[in-house]
Amino acid sequence: MACLANSSPVHGALLLNRSAVASTSYHQLVFNARSHKRRFPLQIRADSIKSETQDKLSRRQILTLGAITANLLILHPNQLSFAAEVKKGFLPVSDQRDGYFFLYPFGWQEVVVQGQDKVLKDVIEPLESVSVNLIPTSKQDIRELGPPEVVAETLVKKVLAPSSQKTKLIEASEHDVDGKAYYTFEFIAQAPNFTRHALGTVSIANGKFYTLTTGANERRWGKMKDILHEVVDSFKIEAR
Repeated sequence: MACLANSSPVHGALLLNRSAVASTSYHQLVFNARSHKRRFPLQIRADSIKSETQDKLSRRQILTLGAITANLLILHPNQLSFAAEVKKGFLPVSDQRDGYFFLYPFGWQEVVVQGQDKVLKDVIEPLESVSVNLIPTSKQDIRELGPPEVVAETLVKKVLAPSSQKTKLIEASEHDVDGKAYYTFEFIAQAPNFTRHALGTVSIANGKFYTLTTGANERRWGKMKDILHEVVDSFKIEAR
């Protein structure tokens, strides 16, 4: 199968740094040796909610409601359509500067990982996480890089797992959201002491190649797969 990094549309465009990043198996992408400016996102904590019905709500419900409210208050007016799509058990990430939105499960915590634009993970199950990576590109559409299977296979083998891990692409497909093409794929990365079952989605817009990846330990895949599909399916890019 043709390699994305060596295919003619992108030859010389991607330099792949294969150093491991913590226990999430994420790896840094470098575009023409240009550094990706690290931004530290604003941490938002909802104020405590005081109402007559507070005694009927669990502490978890209160925190969830407060966090959702805080996120909705900072949304740009043209992103209110995103807010309506927040589902029970999830919280939203809306990055106005880079133009993307997705949902993540309540309880995951944000961490800073070099080379990643956004990372959230479960504090108990570290393989349960989601990350967003951005690199500049001159391409206008993800289809310029090849069909879904070729792009996904290359990302899985060259970027999303170290060479020491055995990988398997399970499936890859294309779908359209508001006239924009996305490739979504499922894969497994097997290390000596664990196997990670993961989902990813990629698209191109605003002069950037967007990659969102989420996954879990294989032993918890049955419990987490529907949740992780919600995360991937929620990812949307807004043209700037």
